[in-house]
Amino acid sequence: MECGQEHLFETWPAPGTGDDDKKRFMSQAMVCDSGYPGGIASYVTNAKKLLSDSKEGKNPFEGWTPSVPDGIVVDYASDGHLKLEQKGMQEIGSAAFVLVAGGLGERLGYSGIKVELPCERATDSSYLQLYVHSILALQSRAAGEMPAHRSAKDVGIPLAIMTSDDTHAKTLDLLDRNDYFGAKKEQITLIKQEKVPCLINNDAHLALAKDDAYKLQTKPHGHGDVHALLHTSGLLKKWHTAGKKWIVFFQDTNSLVFRVVPGALGVSKEKGFQFNSLCVPRKAKEAIGAITELTHTDGRKMTVNVEYNQLDPLLRATINEDGDVNNDKGASPFPGNINQLIVSLDEYKTQLENTGGQIEEFVNPKYADDTKTKFKSPTRLECMMQDYPKALGADAKVGFTVFDNWVGYSPVKNSPADGVGKFKGNNPTHTATSGEMEVYGCGAKLLELAGASVAKPVDFKANDIVVPSGPRVVLHPSFACTFDELKGKVGKGGVNLKSPTSALVVEGSGITLESLELDGALVIKACAGANVTVKGLTVTNKGWTYKPVTDGNEIDNLRGFVVEKHETKEIVFAKPGNYTVS
Repeated sequence: MECGQEHLFETWPAPGTGDDDKKRFMSQAMVCDSGYPGGIASYVTNAKKLLSDSKEGKNPFEGWTPSVPDGIVVDYASDGHLKLEQKGMQEIGSAAFVLVAGGLGERLGYSGIKVELPCERATDSSYLQLYVHSILALQSRAAGEMPAHRSAKDVGIPLAIMTSDDTHAKTLDLLDRNDYFGAKKEQITLIKQEKVPCLINNDAHLALAKDDAYKLQTKPHGHGDVHALLHTSGLLKKWHTAGKKWIVFFQDTNSLVFRVVPGALGVSKEKGFQFNSLCVPRKAKEAIGAITELTHTDGRKMTVNVEYNQLDPLLRATINEDGDVNNDKGASPFPGNINQLIVSLDEYKTQLENTGGQIEEFVNPKYADDTKTKFKSPTRLECMMQDYPKALGADAKVGFTVFDNWVGYSPVKNSPADGVGKFKGNNPTHTATSGEMEVYGCGAKLLELAGASVAKPVDFKANDIVVPSGPRVVLHPSFACTFDELKGKVGKGGVNLKSPTSALVVEGSGITLESLELDGALVIKACAGANVTVKGLTVTNKGWTYKPVTDGNEIDNLRGFVVEKHETKEIVFAKPGNYTVS
C-alpha cells in the first residue's frame, strides 16, 4: 500500500472470505520481495525512475564519449597465444565456472531445456555434458601441475548453474540421470533465479494475472541476476575461502567456449583485468553489442557493452560523423561482445558486498500510443550480466580478449525458420545446423593447425540453409585442453583426413595421433592411464552419411538432418597401459 499498489486489493472480499487465496497471493509477493535487492519497495522506486526516463526519451549516453578500450586481439595458435594459454593454465586451478542456463529452448523450437540438446550427433553429447567434461579435463591438468605440498582436492573446479522456475527441476534431473557426468555432486551448485513483477503503467502499478486476481503477473528479470545470486547464496565467500581467484561466466549453448578459456584467462592475468569480456571480431553495424570505453564530461570513465543500435548514433554524435564504420582492416575497431566473461574474484566479492549484487537495470515498454501513458502489454525491469562494470570506479581495470569466431563462438539460439531469414540476409544463422557443423569445423581446423592434412569442406544444405561441411571431427575435452597440448599429440604430416565426409572421434588424454590415413569413420577412446599411439593406421570404410530430413523427431528437425552410421572402426582401451595401434 505504501508503494502505491492499492489496486491489487480493490476486489478482495471481507476478512474470512477467500483467505486461502489471499494467503497464496501474499506468499508469492514474499518470494518476489525476497528475490530482489531491497524488496518490492526498491523495485517500484527503480521502476518509476526508469519509466519516467523512458517516457521522456532520455539518452542514457548523454555526456559520454566513446573510444576503443584496453584489450588483446589473439592470433590463435601463434607463439603469443601459446604463452597466454600457458599463463592461463597456471591459473585454471584457481578458477570457478558459472553457467547461465535459465531459458528453455522455445525460441529454437525445442520443448526441453537448452543444455540437454546434443552439441552434435556424432557422439550425442549434450551441452551440459560437454561443459562438465571440459571442466573435469581442466581440473585434471591443474591437479597434475600442483606443487607436491598441496593435495588434488585443492583444485576441484566448481560449477554454479543459474536456473529458473522453467529449468531448475529439469536441470537437476539431467544431472541426476547422468550421475553428474562424472563430477562430484558437491562440485555443482544450482542457484535459482526468481521472476519479478510486471508493470502496467508509468506509475509502476504491478500487474495481476489475467485469469487470477490473487496472482501477480511475473517475468524473468534477465541474466544479470546471476551476480546477486552468487552473493546471496554464499558461493562467493565459499570460493574465496577455498582460494579461488577467478570466475568464468559462459552461456548455455556455445560449444566452443572452452577452446578459448585458457588463453583468455591468461590475458586477465597478464593485464590484471578485474573484468574481461570475451569477444569476436565485429563488422560495422553488425547486430552484436560492442565493448566500448566511455568517458564522461565530468571525468568519469567506464568500459561497458554498448548495443549495436546505440553505438552508431553515439559515434555520430561524438567522434565520427559517419558513425559505426569499418577500419582499414575491414572490421569495426570496437570488438563484438559474446557474453562470456572472466572476473577477478577478490574485487568482485568486495563490490557485491557493497551493492548486494544490484546491476543497472533498463525497461523497454511498448507504448499503446504517442501519449506514452499506456502499455500494449505489461512490462518489467531487466538487467544483463555484462553491465556489471557500470558500477565500478574509473580505476577498475576492465578490458577485452578477441578470438576468431571459428574457435570460440558458435551459439545455437535461432529456430530453423529464423535461420533461413538470417541466411538469406547473408548473416550467421546460429542454428542447430550451423552449430553442429561448426563443432566439426573447429576440430578439423585445430588438427590442420597442428600439422594434419584435412580435406577441404564442401557445401551442405539442410533446413534451407547452406553451411560448409568438412570432416566430422570431435575432439573430446579429455584429449587436449590447449592448442599447445593438442599439437604435441598430432604428428606433422602424418595425419590425413582424406574425405570431407570422413568422421573422427577422439576421447582420452593419453592418445597420440602420430600417423593416420582416414577415409571413413573412426572412433578411438582410451580410459585414464591408457597411453595409445596411433602409428601407421589406415582406415577405409563406408563411414557415415548426414542425410537431410524434414519429418524426423524434434532434435532431427532442428538440425534438418540425421546421421546414418553405415560402418565405423571403433577402437576402445578400457584398461590402463601402453598401446600402439598400427
